[in-house]
Amino acid sequence: MGLTYRDAGVDIDEGDALVERIKPHARRTMRPEVLAGIGGFGGLFEVPKRYRQPVMVVGTDGVGTKLKLAFLAGKHDTVGIDLVAMSVNDVVVCGAEPLVFLDYFATSRLRVAEAEQVVKGIAEGCVQAGCALIGGETAEVPGFYSSGEYDLAGFCVGVVEKSRILDGSRVRAGDIVIGMASSGLHSNGFSLARKVYEADLEAVAEELLTPTKIYVKDCLALHEALDVHAFAHITGGGLPGNLPRVLPAEHRAVLRRGAWPVPEIFERIQRRGNVAVDEMFRTFNMGVGMCAVVRQQDADDAIVALLNRGLPAFPIGKIEAAPGLEEPEVVVQG
Repeated sequence: MGLTYRDAGVDIDEGDALVERIKPHARRTMRPEVLAGIGGFGGLFEVPKRYRQPVMVVGTDGVGTKLKLAFLAGKHDTVGIDLVAMSVNDVVVCGAEPLVFLDYFATSRLRVAEAEQVVKGIAEGCVQAGCALIGGETAEVPGFYSSGEYDLAGFCVGVVEKSRILDGSRVRAGDIVIGMASSGLHSNGFSLARKVYEADLEAVAEELLTPTKIYVKDCLALHEALDVHAFAHITGGGLPGNLPRVLPAEHRAVLRRGAWPVPEIFERIQRRGNVAVDEMFRTFNMGVGMCAVVRQQDADDAIVALLNRGLPAFPIGKIEAAPGLEEPEVVVQG
């Protein structure tokens, strides 16, 4: 008998088995606009009829080296949440409602039980974000990844009414920056965190695997209730690298250190690795995973609205005019 695809390292039967096992997880995420989902060549989705001038907003991202901790801990049911979070949190910054999500799962050798746990997490993330998991791709690529490892990528499509797009153009001097609490490191800075803890990484793996907070429903509710001028997802680059992306020219955000609680994990990383404060701020979210920029008179209402949803939020700074400033910037004082 000649060689088979399985002999070469690709097991089609395992792939088919995975598709069947993930269908119940995908069904949890379904929305009425889904016309065709898992199993077809492409997912079909009808734009919700309530949009008069719908503008599509798309985003893509991965999980990064946080996956190394999942491999180490043998815990695969939360990194899918991270995968969804990193894309949908970007999409909602524009004021958009995430509609659909697709994933790409690549590994040298498919292990169905492990892959199902990953997709289970992806489905949970989609439920938290309110979007439908309508497709994806499982790639078995022998010899490409180390044994027992995989990589993930995610793709989100959302929609926003054209008149309600948030792009930072309405941000003004005097506006207040509201910081929404993060759930930990989210999915950024893990190369540094792993370096700091390389001697005993297993001891902190579970803590570091805490999934990224998904802010979609909180941001959409706030956008509906108040005159939000901008949102900013605090990912790689931290507050100094992300908040300026939604500031107009010749403006800066002045933040007050101590205006929000910094989770203890960041303080431990800083002490253990002797990491400079500036390096911490440009590597990690430091306890703020999403920012909203609102008028000064709306700041208290914004904080109360988020607190009523169970999300701690804090006035962490304000927007100032900076005539002559070449690029918007963040200044952290205190």
